[in-house]
Formats: sequence, C-alpha cells, structure tokens
Amino acid sequence: MEKLKALVVDDTIVYRKIVSDILNELPDVEVVGTAENGEIALGRIRTLKPDFLTLDVEMPVMNGLQLLAAIQAQKLAVDCVMVSSKTQSGSQATIQALELGAFDFLSKPDEGGSTAGRAQLKKDIGLIIMALKRRKEMLQRFRTMPTALKKDTSSPPVQLKTMPLRRTEKSKAIAIGISTGGPNALARMLPMLPDNLGVPIFIVQHMPPLFTASLAQSLDKGCKLTVKEAENGEEVKNNTIYIAPGGRQMKVANINGMTRIIRITDDPPENNCRPSADYLFRSAGREYGSQLTCIVMTGMGSDGKLGVSVTKAGGAAIIAQDEASSIVYGMPKSIVDAGLADVVVPLDRIADELVKTLR
Repeated sequence: MEKLKALVVDDTIVYRKIVSDILNELPDVEVVGTAENGEIALGRIRTLKPDFLTLDVEMPVMNGLQLLAAIQAQKLAVDCVMVSSKTQSGSQATIQALELGAFDFLSKPDEGGSTAGRAQLKKDIGLIIMALKRRKEMLQRFRTMPTALKKDTSSPPVQLKTMPLRRTEKSKAIAIGISTGGPNALARMLPMLPDNLGVPIFIVQHMPPLFTASLAQSLDKGCKLTVKEAENGEEVKNNTIYIAPGGRQMKVANINGMTRIIRITDDPPENNCRPSADYLFRSAGREYGSQLTCIVMTGMGSDGKLGVSVTKAGGAAIIAQDEASSIVYGMPKSIVDAGLADVVVPLDRIADELVKTLR
C-alpha cells in the first residue's frame, strides 16, 4: 500500500517542525506540505491531495474548527487529526472538532520537544496511522464492490447469532465500550434513547483527563437522558449516563448489597487503556449478571473482548457495531470474530437493539 500523505497545519513553526519530523520518521507516512492557517491549508488540500491533516485548533485567519466545517461543506476527501492543548478550552474545542467529523486527536507536545514527549507523541501518532491505513483499505474495498452489494452494505440487516432477546430476564443496566470515532457516534446514538429508559448507562470512551468532562457536557445538551462524568462514590441512578473520567478506571460496586455506587480508581491500565472497557464490563457483570447489556462500538484495538467474554458467560446480551458504520472496526471486530456478539448492527440501529434488551 502507498504511503499516507500528510499535511501539517499549525500557526507555530516550532510545532509544525516537531510534528513534521515525527511523521517523517514513520515508514508509512510522507509529509507533503505544511500550512500556518486554515485558509492556506484549504488551498493545499486541493493541490497536494493529502490523505490526512494534523490540525491545530487556534490559528489566525481561519482556525481549525472553521477549516473542518469548510472540509465538510466542500466534501473534501481528507481525514483530520486534531493536535489539542491539554487545557479545558482545548478539550472543549477538540470535542467540537470530533463532532464535526475529525478522525481523532493528539495531545499537543511540549514546545521544547522533550525526549519523553516526542516518544509519546510518536507512539500516539503511530496508532492513529495504523487506524487510518485500515480505514483507507476498508474504503477502497467498498469502492470496488459491485453496486448491488454497496446498497446492501449501507443498511445491513440485524445479524442475530444466539438470539439473546429470548432471555426471560430484561436488562437493568447498559455498559458501553468505545474509542476512535466515539464522540461523533455517541452524539448520534444516545439522543435516540427515550427519557424514560429506566436503567443506568456506563460508558468507557478512551480519552485523557479533561476531555471526558467536555464530552459529557456536550452530549448532555443533545440527550433526553442526563449525561455526566462519573464521580467516585456516587449512587447509580436510572436514566443517567455515566462517562468514565479520562485517565482513571471506572467500576460498579455496592455498599450494602442493595445500593449500587460508582468507584473511580487508579488501578493499572488494561490493554494500554485507562479507562478500560474490560475493567468496566467485569464489574458490571458481577453486579448485574444476566440483567446486563454490553455494547462494543467503533474503536482501535480489542479492549472489551475479555470483559465481554466474562459477561457473556454470565448471560449478558452483547451488541456490536458493524464494520460499515464504524470509523475503525477494531474493538467490535474482536467481539464478532470471537463469536461473542449476539447482535451486529449499524450505528443508527444500536439504540433500537439496546431498548429491546430492556423489554
């Protein structure tokens, strides 16, 4: 496969150099140009035809969010990776960018380019490049499909494997694991749920600190249910969606055999993830047993697979997002390939299938 062509967009020459140098060290990437603002980048997207941009948010003339909006409006075929500052305003802007269609984001490196900072940035960029390559391969496969198959793929039928909806028990809790493409997917799926859902929802979205709080605030504005970043020790309530705090682990526990609470811990990462879907799923499985629905959505890696295998053995219903609607078909693919998924559906049908498990 050809190298991915990158355009580095940042108003600071230091950051343009740091990011360009790291990208040039990767064997699968070729930096084809740089730009100091969105207006210049827009012209270079048309002439250089990059596969992806690394994109700063705060820039003169045209900022990153304005450039993203222009890319969407003009239907330009380029993925955008945000390079975000580790601040509250930076996290809020990043969530907006992801909701506008950005592929993923990176934390902005130190201006001094410390060895540790560069190493972490290179690792993070490397993972995103892997996901971008898989996405490009999937799109190429889709383009070469016969027209009839494309029509089928755009709205595939629900695939029932073990018919979990024949259970005699209905679910009393929902646990979701999601990563790359998550903010946009959640912003589409969660507003489809009714305000009288009657159960709590626990979500692990792979993100660092600050970003999950901004995500919860953004989702809360568009949902009928309450959405919040989870707090240690708070009582679990129905019709509330709890987002695991970035950089921490979240589990469900109880204090007297009756009252369920949330525990936020500093337990080690699992699958290089903290928060981890595996960690959440195991605890939810212990508390709810066969009265649990686990959902694995778009994301890199296989976080959630081991946790799902535990909850599945306990009688939980398992829903996986399908390949066609996933930004990255990693996490749900691991569930499907292992034969753990009861239902495999496109993004816009997840809410319906979720509600079925509550009846």
